[in-house]
Amino acid sequence: MLKVHGTNSRVYSKKESLILPISLSVNLNKVALIRNSRTDNNPNIVDFANICIDAGAAGLTAHPRSDQRHIRADDIPLLSEVAISRGVEFNIEGNPFAEADGDYPGLISLVESVVPTQCTLVPDTADQLTSDHGFDLTADFDRLYPAVQRLKEIGVRVSLFMDPIEEQITLAKKIGADRIELYTGPFALAFTESAEHAKAVFDLHAHAARHAHSLGLGVNAGHDLSLTNMQLYKTLPHLAEVSIGHALTADALKVGFYRAVEAYNKLCA
Repeated sequence: MLKVHGTNSRVYSKKESLILPISLSVNLNKVALIRNSRTDNNPNIVDFANICIDAGAAGLTAHPRSDQRHIRADDIPLLSEVAISRGVEFNIEGNPFAEADGDYPGLISLVESVVPTQCTLVPDTADQLTSDHGFDLTADFDRLYPAVQRLKEIGVRVSLFMDPIEEQITLAKKIGADRIELYTGPFALAFTESAEHAKAVFDLHAHAARHAHSLGLGVNAGHDLSLTNMQLYKTLPHLAEVSIGHALTADALKVGFYRAVEAYNKLCA
């Protein structure tokens, strides 16, 4: 039976200058990473999922990898139930080509087991420290197509992790994606270097977002976004959702988890 998660009710304005609320989905991977360093389930991932929602987050994000170094397969049904009971979105990220490995059943099987609101497909590998590039759909189109279609069959919104390349975004539409998630790692790095460089990278993302919107694709973004660089990035045209975990968790070490989520949510409002 399909499980219904919360949906994004954001309404887009025809005027790009009008900044509308952006949905904040909190990535809980780093909370799970800390938990996995001990054996007593502390910090409890469910407790922190509820803190996120109490502080105003519109969704929860989990990126289970086959080595289960942070979010584990057995966390997924627990987080799904929290999202359903609290009426927020649940976003599962991961490599669609990741197959079963021990207790890890493979990404698509994991998604099928809970039917989240959204699945963000990411071209990372088991040995990557973190995601560091978007899909090359020129190379992966035929291999990725069955996974996209399967997710759409079961009612999951499909987002593809993408670089700000117009031709690739056009292929994302052709493969059947509902949204793209712009990979913001290079923007975050540019932001630490100079305002001029950050603006140049931002302009590339703005162009890509407009192109995606013109094709009928929703626009998400994520990776290394922070309270500082979001001051600029939140003005991206048509931005519907940001997924933030690492910087938020680092900020939480200073101010507490509730206050960190609250601060990011206020920034997105």
